[in-house]
Amino acid sequence: MTNGRAFSKPSIYHIRVKGILGEKWSDWFGGFTITPQADDETLLVGQVPDQSALHGLLAKIRDLGLPLLSVQRVEAASLTEE
Repeated sequence: MTNGRAFSKPSIYHIRVKGILGEKWSDWFGGFTITPQADDETLLVGQVPDQSALHGLLAKIRDLGLPLLSVQRVEAASLTEE
């Protein structure tokens, strides 16, 4: 079990949903890259600052009625500490 600190830092996520979203939704999803996929799916890729923001993003997906297929944390975003 983790202590949760790794998930309180910015990370890159790949989120796959059922249904096709156009690129015009990018701003609504915080600048995520939106790429239609085969089989009536869409891949959203972008940086999420923390778990709270991730839950907000997932709530937007829910509110659109899009079935969530997968959420994958790809890497922690590298930010320089000041």
